[in-house]
Amino acid sequence: MAQLTERENYLMALRGEQPEWIPHISMDATRKGPSGNASVSWLRKHYYPDGDHKDIFGVQYITSEEAAGGMLPRTWDFLLDDITKWHDVIKAPDISGFDWEQMAKKDLAHRDYVNQAGSYGVGGTGYFQHLMAFMGFTEGLCALYEEPEECDALFDYLCDFYCEVIEKTIDLYKPDIMGITDDTAAWGNPFVSLEMMQHYFIPRYKRMADYAHDRDIPVTLHNCGKCEIFMDDMVNVVGISGWNPAQNCNDLEAIKKKFGNKLVLTGCINSSQTFEDPNITEDQIREICWDVANKYAPGGGFAFQCHFIIPDPTDQHAIWKRDTVNKVMEEISHEFYK
Repeated sequence: MAQLTERENYLMALRGEQPEWIPHISMDATRKGPSGNASVSWLRKHYYPDGDHKDIFGVQYITSEEAAGGMLPRTWDFLLDDITKWHDVIKAPDISGFDWEQMAKKDLAHRDYVNQAGSYGVGGTGYFQHLMAFMGFTEGLCALYEEPEECDALFDYLCDFYCEVIEKTIDLYKPDIMGITDDTAAWGNPFVSLEMMQHYFIPRYKRMADYAHDRDIPVTLHNCGKCEIFMDDMVNVVGISGWNPAQNCNDLEAIKKKFGNKLVLTGCINSSQTFEDPNITEDQIREICWDVANKYAPGGGFAFQCHFIIPDPTDQHAIWKRDTVNKVMEEISHEFYK
């Protein structure tokens, strides 16, 4: 019997089955996890190190030491200061002359079809994050409360654009997974109410996700922070089967009990707090990781992830910590279901 690949094992979990081992998802360039990129690169051009760091709408992105080198929208000189003027300011690019087939060939040239499940994303940074990038948090949140009709019109405009891109690309990229990304919560609470989520965002996520469901492609959600209040709708309406990074500011044990292996909880470790002790030992790391696996992995519905340890390249102990966490997770991954 042929040995199961990392890709096949991860897809088993996303289909609601118990995989042969715990998937180990990583955004750490030092190790290759079972999830790879199969996205339309042009939509994320602002992340390229040799680019001008402007997204397709003209938002300027910058990097900072505090964000560990991550790209974030610049927090001044916003594109939009009045939501009622969005029609004049926010312009989706003209994609009528794009050679999507050639773009797909280039984007997929280095895809590992054996070991990595290709994750496809076209939603930029999500509808909520787009609005905050266009206006900033103060004006963006006020707009959601004060001008619902204008916000609806803007989100429909964005959704129409992204759905057109999906229609032109999804069958060229042939993804294993569709990823939806929108950070709508902080560590302590969501940024918006459940009612706002259901009004503004759930229907538009679903519209995009349905392209995947029509092709039997599982859908995953990236949403940081305390967003547990949205999970019922994300699972039962949008139809996600995976959530990352499921952070422990949420009641993850209750979520696990409710959804079982219908929802793959990816993470479940608050890396920045759990491993922040400069004197932590390998045995302590192993104990933490076993505890998480014992809580969330039985029956499936769980994947390891610990990509928030981003060490200073000059800090040898931090590098040791990251490498040790990855090593321990890999060991437990292949022992757990035995």
